[in-house]
Amino acid sequence: MRDEPVTLAAIIGAHGVKGEVRLKLFTDDLAPYPALDAGGRTLTLKSIRAGSNGAVARFAEITDRNEAEAMRGTALTVPRSALPPLGEGEFYHADLIGLPCLVDGVEIGKAVAIENFGAGDIIEVEKPDGKRFMVAIAAAVTVEPDRLLIDAAFVE
Repeated sequence: MRDEPVTLAAIIGAHGVKGEVRLKLFTDDLAPYPALDAGGRTLTLKSIRAGSNGAVARFAEITDRNEAEAMRGTALTVPRSALPPLGEGEFYHADLIGLPCLVDGVEIGKAVAIENFGAGDIIEVEKPDGKRFMVAIAAAVTVEPDRLLIDAAFVE
């Protein structure tokens, strides 16, 4: 397991005048992570609540609207090791990025992104020639610890 940073949220703007920020969340619950890395700066989560299109959070280190606005676009990360352990057959999206993708035992590319447009997780694969294609994980991909096996029927 690589212990690289995993993005849990991104600051998308300020909320109010007391330093609260609007967040786009990439996790169900940010509360278990009281300290988040914000581009080399540690932010301490004081409170979080649901907001329109995401959440509204207060961090100890951000005390006014100007500071909150300056943080717009900042990714909030934790080390991979800070995430809870997984059960059998479970995986974090971050663990799949960079894995080789194989069809019938032949490597056809690498996983470069995981998307979810509402109907389930989709993996984006980049071929050696730079072309990319997407495959639904549930329908066509077998996740193994060190590679992704893709059903040949779903590859161009």
